[in-house]
Amino acid sequence: MLSACAVGPDFRIPDLPPVKGYLPRGADRALSARFVKGGDVPATWWELFHSRYLNELIEQGIIHNADLQAAEAAVRSAQASALAQRGALFPVVNAEFNATRQKTPGATITPTVTSGSDTFSLYTAQLTVSYVADVFGGTRRLIEASDAQVDAQAFQREGVYLTLTSNIALAAIQEASLRGQIAATRRLILYQTELLDILRHQYDKGQIALTDVVTQETAVAQARLLLPPLEKALAQQRDLLATLTGRFPSEDIAATFRLASFRLPRTIPLSVPADLVRQRPDVRVAEANLHVASAQIGVAIANRLPKITLSGNAGSSALAFNKLFTPGTGFWTIAGDAVQTVFDAGALYNRQRAAEETFNQVAAQYQTAVFTAFQNVADTLRAFEADTRGVGAAVAAELSAARNIALVRRQVEEGQFSISVLITAQQAYLQTSLARVQAEAARLADIVALLQALGGGWWNKLPPVPSADVRR
Repeated sequence: MLSACAVGPDFRIPDLPPVKGYLPRGADRALSARFVKGGDVPATWWELFHSRYLNELIEQGIIHNADLQAAEAAVRSAQASALAQRGALFPVVNAEFNATRQKTPGATITPTVTSGSDTFSLYTAQLTVSYVADVFGGTRRLIEASDAQVDAQAFQREGVYLTLTSNIALAAIQEASLRGQIAATRRLILYQTELLDILRHQYDKGQIALTDVVTQETAVAQARLLLPPLEKALAQQRDLLATLTGRFPSEDIAATFRLASFRLPRTIPLSVPADLVRQRPDVRVAEANLHVASAQIGVAIANRLPKITLSGNAGSSALAFNKLFTPGTGFWTIAGDAVQTVFDAGALYNRQRAAEETFNQVAAQYQTAVFTAFQNVADTLRAFEADTRGVGAAVAAELSAARNIALVRRQVEEGQFSISVLITAQQAYLQTSLARVQAEAARLADIVALLQALGGGWWNKLPPVPSADVRR
């Protein structure tokens, strides 16, 4: 009967957003045929790229990454704290044994009747039981808050897991992009060097002016200037991959990544909006925090109500150890205590108000998390569509620039050329080659960002980490 009520609001999961799509109706219908609306994101979503080296690298990161290990420890700590909080529902039982040797002042106090001496020993053994009755449910609200904190930590761990796997995939794609840009730059330098040799030969024959040779030498030198920054970025990208997978930068990673290492998925799952808020780890963390704030209101209300404590002790006290628990040495006490705060200058009332306003604050943060989730998905969808068009345009531009530089090369070999046309053709070839590499890498990165924005498929892992269902 004492545990029949719990003051404060009962937590209710927020309603789903009243939307049916991520983009406006016209844009939503025009999405690429690759997207499978209502598709479920697999737990190992990175396998959609069909890269064995990427799969192995992510598996190593999951095993060795320190951030993920810290998140796992945080979950275990929250679980232990929640179990500890449950102990408040039960009585506290203490066993005590006390032995003393003491002397009384014989001139002022009569020697003990039993021993007839002013020096004696006293042995006391007792059992004490204390129980705070959870009449108004304050303890149960604390337990509810602790359980919600476990959920929050569990979803934060899933967020760390998703961030880690996404960062490894993005780092691998960026490495592939840098290698592609380095290869394109070196290919141009090779073409430029071959053309420079032809120009030097023509100059030696007196067919062209020295300024044409010097101009081409400058173009070669400028192209070579582009390599060191790209090579530096590639080396730093390798250091990042080592760190993400729990290695030191001095420990080499066997796998190397090029754009050909990845295959564009034939189909890309696109969860329905109704499922998104149940799948995003950050939204679920915000929901768990809202649950904590709701329970704390009940705790604050219960603290304003009377507290009832029941206690008792029983034991034995004797002047000799072997006399303990003999007739005439036993004692016991049963007590009840009820306390109600009469005046505290409004402290408890204002703590309740603070808990209620904290709930309002966390509710607004939850709404922000939901809006951000939908924005992330919409942004990645728009980016993928734009970058897909960009890849097509970049490939066409690179092919055109390659044909143009081939024509210019024949003109140079025949001695019929303009140095300005040659320089323009070389610059166009380099720019279009770099643009094509960057566009292909951006499209792959868009898919990673989309799968991350959809939640990363943690609910398909075995066993599922949180106890709550993904879908209501």
